[in-house]
This record gives sequence, C-alpha cells and structure tokens, in this order.
Amino acid sequence: MKIVVAYSGGLDTSYTVMYLANQGHEVYAACADTGGFSPAQLEKNEQNAYKLGAKAYVTLDVKQEYYERSLKYMVFGNVLRGGTYPISVSSERIFQAIAIARYAKEIGANAIAHGSTGAGNDQVRFDMTFQVLCPEMEIITLTRDKALTRQEEVDYLNAHGFPADFAKLKYSYNVGLWGTSICGGELLDSAQGLPESAYLKPVTKSGNNTVKIGFEKGQIVSVDGQTFDSPVAAIQALEASVEGYGLGRDIHVGDTIIGIKGRVGFEAAAPMLIIAAHKYLEKYTLSKWQQYWKDQVGTWYGMFLHESQYLEPVMRDIEAMLESSQRNVTGTVIVNYGPKQFETVGVESANDLVKTKFGEYGEMQKGWTAEDAKGFIKVLSTPLRVYYNRHEEEAL
Repeated sequence: MKIVVAYSGGLDTSYTVMYLANQGHEVYAACADTGGFSPAQLEKNEQNAYKLGAKAYVTLDVKQEYYERSLKYMVFGNVLRGGTYPISVSSERIFQAIAIARYAKEIGANAIAHGSTGAGNDQVRFDMTFQVLCPEMEIITLTRDKALTRQEEVDYLNAHGFPADFAKLKYSYNVGLWGTSICGGELLDSAQGLPESAYLKPVTKSGNNTVKIGFEKGQIVSVDGQTFDSPVAAIQALEASVEGYGLGRDIHVGDTIIGIKGRVGFEAAAPMLIIAAHKYLEKYTLSKWQQYWKDQVGTWYGMFLHESQYLEPVMRDIEAMLESSQRNVTGTVIVNYGPKQFETVGVESANDLVKTKFGEYGEMQKGWTAEDAKGFIKVLSTPLRVYYNRHEEEAL
C-alpha cells in the first residue's frame, strides 16, 4: 500500500515511518513546513526519513500559503484566543494537513498516516481535513490506535537499527511562523507559571528601544522603514529584530476541542507586536462600528480555526468582510519596547481620523456650536428622562 506519513522528524512520526515500511508498505515521508524548521533541521529530516525506510521524502513549503489563506485574516481580525493566545499551533495544523492531503492525491496514495495521540486537538484537525479532502484514503494513526508509550516507540526504533535519541524532555515545543507553543512541565500544575529556562528565546538584552511597523491595507509591509517583498519576510525580520527581549510571552488557559481544559505557554514576539500595532492603527483609521463588528467576526474566525472548522464555507464569508474592512488601514505604528514589555505609542497615517477639521477632543469644537451641543445632549437624554419621570424612586 502507498502511504503518505505526515512526518515532522519527531518520535511518533519516526516510529510510524519505520513500522509501516517494515510491514512492506511504500512509505512517502512528507514534512509540511509552516515556518518551524531551519534548513539544517529539514536536511536532517530527509536523511532520517530514508534511514527509517521511506521510499521518498519531500518538504512541502507551506509558509506563503499559510499566510495568505489564514494569518492575513488573523491579523485583520486581531485574533487572540481568550484575548491572549495568537493561535500559533491550531492554525498551522490545518494547513499542514491540507498540504499533506494535496500531496497524497498527487502521488495517488492509498492512505495517510499521522502521529497524533488520542488526547489532544491535533487528531481532530488532521482527521477532519483528510476525511473532507481525500475521503477515499485510509487514515492510519499508530500512536493513537496502539496506545503506544514513548519508551515502546524508542525500543522499537533501537531494535530495528535506528539509534533513537528522543529523550523525554520536561517541555514539548511547537515552533512556527506564528510563534512557539510550550506544553508540559509546570503548566500541568494550575498554580505554577513557566520559569525563564522554559523559553527557547531567553532574555539577553536590556534597555529600551523603538520599532516602526508599517502596514498597507492591513498587511505588514515594513519594519523600521525597510520594505519586504512578502509579509512572511516582514514577520521573520520583525521577530529577528526584537529577539533577546522576551516579548510576546504568556500562558493561555482554554477549552480544547475534545472538551477538557488545557494550559499552553507561548512566546510569539512578532505576532503579538503585529496584532497590537494593527489594532492600534485601526483605532485611528476605522469607524466605531467597523471596529465593533470586526471584533465579533474576528472572535468567531479564531474560534473556528481552533475548532478545526477552517473548511466551513462561512469562513470565506468572514474573510471577505475582514478584507473589505482593511481598505483604509494603511500607515506606520510606533512601538516602544524593553525586556518583557512593549507599548504602542503613536501612528503616522494619511487616513488618521483623529486629525479632523471638526475639532480636537477635549479642546475645541469646529463642526458645531454650543447650542448644537446642548440640543444634542437633551435629545440624547430623552429615553432616560422618560424612564425616571415614571420611576423617580430608582433615580437615587
């Protein structure tokens, strides 16, 4: 049987490649890169895939597609799950699954395998995507179906000539274009937070600094005046420019798809800076009701992404609304930052609605007279005056 394995290079997927190959199957190891692998890691993945018995290995570069089909709208919607988490992992998994499904169809595979366990969200995201996009293919999940322990997988690999050095770490990490998630360790105790040692990018710099983030129609286009060919490159450049300051860290507590609550730590400097700067620019360039309704649909968009509902048709409708809302969101946002903290301090935009001929808030009105203001206030108070005229006892 021709089987595509969604291969990350980790223990579960390494076991899956070797076990299926040893069973006589034609195994194709496919690594979908959403920004979490260095060139050296991808090279090592390829070498190991062949050592494990894969007939072929391929890296599927999904970074640009991931941005264009998801991250762009997450920025437009200022999406933070629970007001905290930039949805680093769940959005990635969907596009990894889409890329794997597409590749499997291209090579005429009979089945797709992935390494998810039965205790997390990723099994839902992979299975649902495969069931929708390639329903004719069998889904194989050895780690889940055989209830394998890490030690059992390591022992199998060692026994079949692959020196498994997958040490049981205190924390598990998922690194991608939209941040790094951290699970395990102190997060398993609701009363504890993460120590400095848990983060992959430690604080090594001090002092205060400023960065200018440029947007065009809601999309990041520049960092400190340098324009980039793609938003992906701009995101990577921003991440590199603020590394060492420990920005974008927090712990999210939320509900999983399978119904239990979980905690995840994360460090996402560029995503958190971009979302904060973008939201700040919108305050200057959008109307009150544009902002209000964007908040509503942005929350739904993020929830549907997390819940593995990206392929739900309403998501295309939400994306259309979000994109339309960005037509005037162009300008530069000034952000001050230091170790573990940042603040938005100002914007430069031709679409700045604060700058108006009608007056300056708290200073001077130019678009109405004092008598106009008195009349407006009296009319505005009418419903309250009607109510308390009838219910005087509730007024004080």
